[in-house]
Formats: sequence, C-alpha cells, structure tokens
Amino acid sequence: MMLRPRWIGALVFALLLAAGFAWLGQWQLERAVESGKAVEAPTETVLPLAKVAAPGAPLRDTAVGQLVDVTGTFVPGDYQLLEGRLNHGTSGWWVVGHVNIQGPDGRPIALAVARGWAADEATAKASVAKLAEEPPTPQRIVGRILPDEQPQVPDDKQKDPTGMRSLGVGQLYNLWTGVDGIDVYAAYVVERGAPDGLVQIDSPPPIAQTELNWLNLFYAAEWIIFAGFAVFLWYRLVKDAKEREDELRALEAQAVVPGRGGAPAGNVE
Repeated sequence: MMLRPRWIGALVFALLLAAGFAWLGQWQLERAVESGKAVEAPTETVLPLAKVAAPGAPLRDTAVGQLVDVTGTFVPGDYQLLEGRLNHGTSGWWVVGHVNIQGPDGRPIALAVARGWAADEATAKASVAKLAEEPPTPQRIVGRILPDEQPQVPDDKQKDPTGMRSLGVGQLYNLWTGVDGIDVYAAYVVERGAPDGLVQIDSPPPIAQTELNWLNLFYAAEWIIFAGFAVFLWYRLVKDAKEREDELRALEAQAVVPGRGGAPAGNVE
C-alpha cells in the first residue's frame, strides 16, 4: 500500500513540508536567542556617587556594582582590617578606610572604602600604619559601589571574636571617630587601584541577565508541531485509504456465494 507511486509521492511531499516547518522552527529559535534582551545596567560608566546612592538609604538593585566617582578625605586613624576576604580565589585581608565627603549642606557624610587586599595580616597592618601617616587631604576616589554586608560571627572560637569578616557599615560606624550625628552611606565602595603595598581588590561587574523572547519560542514550538503533523497526516491518509480498501474487499467477499464459481448471490436461480 505505502509503496504505491502516489503515496510515495505524498510521503516525499510531506517530508519536504516537514523539513520546511523544521527550518522555520530553527529560525524562530535562533531569533529568540539573538533578540533576547540583556538586562544590563551601565555599570562601567563612572557616575557621581550622589547620582547613584543617598546617605542613610539602601542601595537600589540597579545601582549595585556601579562605578562611582567621589572626592573625599580619608580619616587617618579609622582604618580597619577584614579577614577571610577572597581575591582571585585566595583568602586574605582587606584594608577598609573611612572617608568624609562634604554634603550639599556643607556637613560631612561618612563612606566606607575598601582600599586594597593583602595576603597576610602583617602586610595589611603595615599598610594601615603607612596610610595612617598620610595627611588628611581631599582626593578623588573611583570604585565600584556595593551593598552593606551583614556582620558575621567567627566560627572558630580560637579567633578574635572582635575580628571582622564582613563589611558591615553599622559595625564600622561604631569604630570610627567623629561620626556622631552625621549621615553615613549604607553601602561601601571598592576602590579601583590600590595604595602601595596592597593589591587591587578583584571586583568584576555584575553578570548581565538575558531574557529570552518568549514569542519567538512559541512560534518555534508551533513550527515543530506542524512538521510532526505533516508526517502524521500522510500516515493517517495512507491508513484510512488502506482501511477503505480492506472494507471494500470484505464487502466483495461477502457478496460472492462460495462454491458457485464466483457468481453473485442475487443471480442464483
């Protein structure tokens, strides 16, 4: 039945139609990927800190990882060390400073700045001593702003319980001098570059998220269904044709009286 020329031709046509539908489905799938909209914040464009964050307010999601620019003065005696900070997969120490920024009303605003990384505590402490000797003069700071971290309690009881492992601005605020009654940013900046003796902290930009074009995905699924339906339709037509021929043969067989040489039953006299 299926080897008859017309059904072979119909099969070739169905396969060509299915191939066309499959190609259209692949094209729609490629369009879904290519036209996917990447949700990217312009994090690599340096913006003034005042346009990105406000003191006392939580950092907006769209501002996380943004490169910012601000001019402020480091307070020499307010450097702190953070232990257990990874830099390119290696655990070490952060040197974190306290910067006073002049607000619009002339009052200072406190900001935490992670200045650099050291592989061991001795190097970190030596850098702190060196930075503390620098005169408190205004300087431009460029870095990536990140949200405040929650304080962590050391899991090793042998370690100093006052040792800091996370950059919690509230915890730093309690250690800084001259900050009573002034505003503070509920975020910190990872400085781009590092002072002498320290290594620049690795702070990559946020990973861009991609949104697939669901309409194109829907069309791709439709074309794939159409491709399968084209082959199924050919199979169903062949099956129906065979069933009809089988029924006709059965009717012809019933219309013939056995043993009369094939004469129809209505002609017997």
